[in-house]
Amino acid sequence: MNAFATLSRDLTCAAAATLITFVAALSFVDSTSVAPGTHAPSARIAAMQPEHAWFGQPEPAVLVD
Repeated sequence: MNAFATLSRDLTCAAAATLITFVAALSFVDSTSVAPGTHAPSARIAAMQPEHAWFGQPEPAVLVD
C-alpha cells in the first residue's frame, strides 16, 4: 500500500507541475504574440463590457472649494 500511495502522490505532483507549466507557457505566448506597443484586436472583450464602465469616471470630476 505504501508503494501505491507514493506512486499516486508522485503522479499527482507531476500532473500539477505539467498543468502549471502549460498555463505559464500559454500566458507567455499570449503576452508576446504582438509587437511591443501594439494591441491585438479584441472584439470579444469589447462586446462584453464597454470601456467606460470599468475605467475612469463617466464625467469629469468637479473640485469644490
